[in-house]
Amino acid sequence: MSFFGLDCTRKKEGEVERKIRANDREYNLSFKYATNSIKTSKYNPFTFLPLNLFEQFQRIANAYFLFLLILQVIPAISSLSWFTTVVPLVLVLSVTAAKDAIDDIVREVCCEPPNNRLDRFTGTLTFNSQKYSLDNERVLLRGCTLRNTDWCFGLVLFAGNKFRQMCGVCSGAVWFPSLILLYYYGECIFGLLALMCIILAVGNGIWENHAGSKFKAFLPREENTVFSAFLTFWSYIIILNTVVPISLYVSMEVIRLGNSYYINWDRTMYHAGSDTPAEARTTTLNEELGQIKYIFSDKTGTLTQNIMTFNKCSINGKSYGQDQSEMTPVDFSFNRLADPKFLFYDHSLVEGVKLELPDVHAFFRLLALCHTVMAEEKREGDLVYQAQSPDEGALVTAARNFGFVFRSRSPETVTIEEMGIQRTYELLAILDFNNVRKRMSVIVRNPEGKLSLYCKGADTIIYERLHPSCSEVMKVTTEHLNEFAGEGLRTLVLAYKDLDEEYFSEWKQRHHESSVALEDREEKLEKLYEEIEKDMMLIGATAVEDKLQDGVTQTLEQLAKAEIKIWVLTGDKQETAENIGYSCNLLREEMNEVFVVAANSPEEAFALESNMELEFLRTACICKTVICCRVTPLQKAQVVELVKKYKKAVTLAIGDGANDVSMIKAAHIGVGISGQEGMQAVLSSDFSFAQFRFLQRLLLVHGRWSYLRMCKFLRYFFYKNFTFTFVHFWYAFFCGFSAQTVYDEGYITLYNLVYTALPVLGMSLFDQDVNAGWSLEYPQLYVPGQLSQYFSKRAFMMCALHSWYSSLVLFFVPYAAIYDTARDNGKDGTDYQSFALITETCLTVTVCVQLGLDLSYWTVVNHLFVWGSLGMFFILTFTMYTDGLYRLRPSSFAFIGTARNCLNQPNVWLTVALTAILCVLPVVVYRFLSSQISPTINEKVRYKVCQMKEPAPRPRRTRLTRRSTRRSGYAFSHAHGYGDLMTSGRYLRRNALTCSTGLIPTGRSPGFKPTGRSAGYSPVGREQNPKQKVEPTSLQVFRAVKDSFF
Repeated sequence: MSFFGLDCTRKKEGEVERKIRANDREYNLSFKYATNSIKTSKYNPFTFLPLNLFEQFQRIANAYFLFLLILQVIPAISSLSWFTTVVPLVLVLSVTAAKDAIDDIVREVCCEPPNNRLDRFTGTLTFNSQKYSLDNERVLLRGCTLRNTDWCFGLVLFAGNKFRQMCGVCSGAVWFPSLILLYYYGECIFGLLALMCIILAVGNGIWENHAGSKFKAFLPREENTVFSAFLTFWSYIIILNTVVPISLYVSMEVIRLGNSYYINWDRTMYHAGSDTPAEARTTTLNEELGQIKYIFSDKTGTLTQNIMTFNKCSINGKSYGQDQSEMTPVDFSFNRLADPKFLFYDHSLVEGVKLELPDVHAFFRLLALCHTVMAEEKREGDLVYQAQSPDEGALVTAARNFGFVFRSRSPETVTIEEMGIQRTYELLAILDFNNVRKRMSVIVRNPEGKLSLYCKGADTIIYERLHPSCSEVMKVTTEHLNEFAGEGLRTLVLAYKDLDEEYFSEWKQRHHESSVALEDREEKLEKLYEEIEKDMMLIGATAVEDKLQDGVTQTLEQLAKAEIKIWVLTGDKQETAENIGYSCNLLREEMNEVFVVAANSPEEAFALESNMELEFLRTACICKTVICCRVTPLQKAQVVELVKKYKKAVTLAIGDGANDVSMIKAAHIGVGISGQEGMQAVLSSDFSFAQFRFLQRLLLVHGRWSYLRMCKFLRYFFYKNFTFTFVHFWYAFFCGFSAQTVYDEGYITLYNLVYTALPVLGMSLFDQDVNAGWSLEYPQLYVPGQLSQYFSKRAFMMCALHSWYSSLVLFFVPYAAIYDTARDNGKDGTDYQSFALITETCLTVTVCVQLGLDLSYWTVVNHLFVWGSLGMFFILTFTMYTDGLYRLRPSSFAFIGTARNCLNQPNVWLTVALTAILCVLPVVVYRFLSSQISPTINEKVRYKVCQMKEPAPRPRRTRLTRRSTRRSGYAFSHAHGYGDLMTSGRYLRRNALTCSTGLIPTGRSPGFKPTGRSAGYSPVGREQNPKQKVEPTSLQVFRAVKDSFF
């Protein structure tokens, strides 16, 4: 292979352009480009431990407990053994490290998703003194598949950490509403901790001044009371550290992971047709699924199936296509190459083809030539089309069945069969589609040497470029487009133009010069395209159907009942968007006030600007339904960002194609649908599945349960830890503020790790207020999550007050119960160790009873965890208080014999029962009164379910019976076309199989007679179903007057 140079611009700081020479290693090494070594993992066996610990100690909770550990090794400060902090800290660090290691290993076998910087590339290839244009269509990214060739020449442009997908990977800030609240509560907790320690330190100073001198004989005393108070402050920082729960974050990760698996395991969200299960691609956003207020949805492929069928067409002012319910399908048996799955219901169009009507032939010839479809023919007559979009596949298949069969293509030719005769057209240029042009054209030379330009695109775009002589045909075609749109069909207009040989040669030269320009290449090419795509002749229009997915209407209705606002953001034209809105009941006939804003109109173009965006948002928010049409991918993301900026609500975006990636990434939560447009949306999403209807179960069941469970977990977690800690606070007033602990050190170590860990995890993984069926039956159950009613500042304060009250009961009831008492054997029952054990027992039983009240759904696992934890408490308590352990380590197991001497007293168990009852009594009373006076939606539904005593209802399926009369239209995909691929020469030509007549040689079916509409017609016919004039609504009039606002 000869040497050649490659120049390409690279918009990167410090590197203006990049020069690469093929097969010249020394030349390329001189630039010190990155090698092809790629590292997507954060760790290796040597760096894992230090790096992971460094990352974990960046969390304020872990750093705080490391600080406590340092304090505990200072004898003058600590009254607790070091293991009370080391054991839980090491356990939390170990669990988190194991999770990080698993994530890092998985990351090495995962492909990084593409991003919005992957759609542009500009370069030139110099070979044999000739320059060739290079753009993004000539760049293969990691993970691409090269088809239709056995070999190719390649050149590495960007390698290692500098290749595009690695450069585009960002670690953007992830948005967690619950964690934002936790950070706020964390500040409150640290403030509360500091306040309690200051109070106790001041109390120590006062006590030392007034009573400390009385204990000099047996208690060493610090003469400097200020310094004593200072040491006491840090001592109580250690003792009261449990108010900051070290295991909170790791527990939340375990809960989120478990709830993510529930989504992955949900068989009702599995789509058998595509063998696609639901997938939670992140484990950190489950509870946010229960707080969604706004959903932004694409239309094509998301609400619709994105499986297109060619239903109707208009050719030179004549409409073809009949009502399918009243007709038998056309018999295409005369065409041996016809697709047996293709159905059409107007026999007159076949007759027009057989009569060789010029306009009809020109119509299907355009469909067979103007596209970027790839054909594969493994055996005679067995054609398989690979289309960029379902629309193109449907149109090429229609031409195939009507006798214009696309057989094969090479970079320079397109081979089709016209009525059984194979013809090869020279492919001279492809003027490809993009989201600005909204059209594509091909320039071909037929076997007779005639030059023609064939074009297809959106009607508004094509109409601007037609010859004035087409005005009458255009008027009739427009009426046909209205009829097609009324049936929800996607429309496309076709046109052609004959070219002069001399003009085209000169245009082609200018085209080549523009295509290799490194500056303003796209602008120069666009001017050339505009120049040649004018004064075209109108041929007709196509109408394809894209049906709604199953269950879309019911899903939208359920989400609306859940007070979720649904905005549809689509690239389709206004009429199509409106029609789909009516089809899925987002819009209803009784909605008299309909305000429409299209992105190609001045309204939305200015509405998204900073000085008008708030007015636009206010207008949109007063509407029951918002549908934005003709929006680009960037505008979709801007609309999402606008709502996030001003509404402060949790948003979700759902889509299926590359044009939805920006919207998906802009929303708080992104959902990808694995459909007909590839996996780009799925790879950029947080959750994915195959059908839009699964969204209601994701939100109303899994999302609501996850949010409810996480809120219950946080409330209970704070309650048990605050209660545990506040008892220490009250005890300080009875121990001279000496930083003495009220509990045994072993109990302090095991309280959060053993005695109370599993019950709260069981509640957080298995609890449900009502089952899945009732959750879907009553979508109003979702509303409290949107209002953050289950865990808010008010709920946090109520939890703190309940803990304060419970700690008072837990300290003073046992204190009063054993004050100046004797055991059954006559010995004194009032001692520190007995009081500590009774308080521990009361606390453990109380928090278990409280959890039982919070649980709505008892399972075998919950019973095992609750009773097992209580049993473990008594087993370990008796074990740690035995003579054997005391002999092994007297300083750590000093409570010898306390359990058997204390827990055999009846008054102790009465104290435990009384304490538990008094602690939970306010909760029971409050819940009873609130359920009677002002019941919540959850309480109402649960009461109704209990009264009915019936199993959960099966999901209802609704059928669509309405057909709208609203105007619809066609819109291309926002992905750039494959035109440059067709002409690039990067694949070997696959010659069509040896010509064998695919049609009956005569071109006529036996007994054919030219009857019906194809026997003759006038291009300008009578208007069909003329539109009635409708008076503008009050909102439309208002907007007309206030148009200057935009």
